[in-house]
Parts: sequence; structure tokens; C-alpha cells
Amino acid sequence: MVTLADIKSDRRIGTLIDSANAALAAIGYTDHGPRHVGYVSKVTSDILRRLGYPERTCELGAIAGWVHDVGNLVNRKNHGAIGATLLFPILSDMGMDLTEVCRVCTAVGSHEEETGRPVSEISAALIIADKIDAHRTRVRKGKHDEKDIHDRVNYAIQKTKLYVDPETANIRFEFMMDETSSVLEFMQIYMTRMIICEKASAFLNCSFSMVVNGMQINNFCDGAPKCVTDAPAGSAIVHEWTVGAR
Repeated sequence: MVTLADIKSDRRIGTLIDSANAALAAIGYTDHGPRHVGYVSKVTSDILRRLGYPERTCELGAIAGWVHDVGNLVNRKNHGAIGATLLFPILSDMGMDLTEVCRVCTAVGSHEEETGRPVSEISAALIIADKIDAHRTRVRKGKHDEKDIHDRVNYAIQKTKLYVDPETANIRFEFMMDETSSVLEFMQIYMTRMIICEKASAFLNCSFSMVVNGMQINNFCDGAPKCVTDAPAGSAIVHEWTVGAR
């Protein structure tokens, strides 16, 4: 059985991740290296675990999160489908069961908001984990460009929290922004990402609540339970980033 540890230690996959991150750095994108894929890997598996999915499904989610962006080494456009194509022979060669290879590659190939949609529990959790990774630690060290909206928005976000509460069937994303950017600027670049998060949450039979600086800015989730306006006291923080976290 191929584990997350096996994936992390594979030289080929490590080279793909580093090469994809370097390609995106060259065109001015935020971090897509070990910091980002590590976050997505952990949050994907934690969402699935919190919702009661089998442990192997959670590990496959972690694997999908770790490898989801390798297609960027070829091109940013359609990087999900490209990544799935690159990964299929590598995962097969590592000895992963073919059904599991398909599950991981399906999730990777479906995670882009432009062309993808949630098609499995792993793909849905991966979409949410990937799209909510907005934080100042994504701005590359020494490369902060105040004129770039992506850098400006991410650098303004000082704290994020993700709650997953199976009792209320709600996934709640909260973040705090400072005055160096604005909610309007956030929505300029994250609107389609938050919409696909609503769809992914609905696939998991949950609603998706988005809260910015203490104010919920969505209240209807098509095909999902009614959005929850308050995080229950007992709901779990699946992940939290604060200023200084690296």
C-alpha cells in the first residue's frame, strides 16, 4: 500500500513539485511549493476525517493534496488535467492499486475552478482545502509586490480558521484582513474559488459559510443545507494559520 510518506519521499514527485513552483515563481504567482501543498494535503485529509470517511480515503486525500499542483510545471492553464496525466504512470509504477490511482488522479484533474467540479469526496475536500489557502505566508519571501493584487490580498490576511461541524453539516471558513487590502479585492480574485467551495461542500452534504472580519458574506448554498451563521462552540478547528506561521 502506497502511503503519504512514500509520496513525500519519492524523488520524481519532489522534482515535479519544485519545478512547478519554480515555473509559477517565474510568472509572479504566490507560493505553490511545500508550504502550500503541505497545507492542502493536511486540510484535505482533515476535512474527510472530520466528516467520518474511512482512514484510507483520508490518506488518499492527503496524497491528492500533496501532488495536486504538479501540472503547473507544464502550464498554468489546465494544470489539473496535466498533473493527473503526469501522475498516473508514476503512482502506478510505485505500486499503488489502480483504483486508488484513479481516485487520486480524478481529484487532481478536477480541482481547478475554471474547468473542474467536485466529482468525489476526495475531489470535493481537495477543492475546499486548495481554494481557502489565502494567507500572507503564501507571499514569497522577499518578493512582496504591493502593486500585485494577489500579493496585496494574501499579505493582508493575517489569520484564517476552518471549522468542520458534522452535526450542523457546515464547513465554515473565517479570516481576518487588515486595511492594506479589502474584501472587494479578495472577491475580485477569489469569487469563483468561493463558489466552487460552496459546490464542493454541497457534494459533501454540507453548507459552506464564509466569514470575513467577523461578518458572514454568504447565506445561501445551492443544493446544500442552509448556511450556519455562527460556529458552534464545540465545532472543530480543522486548521488555523496566524501571522508568523510558516
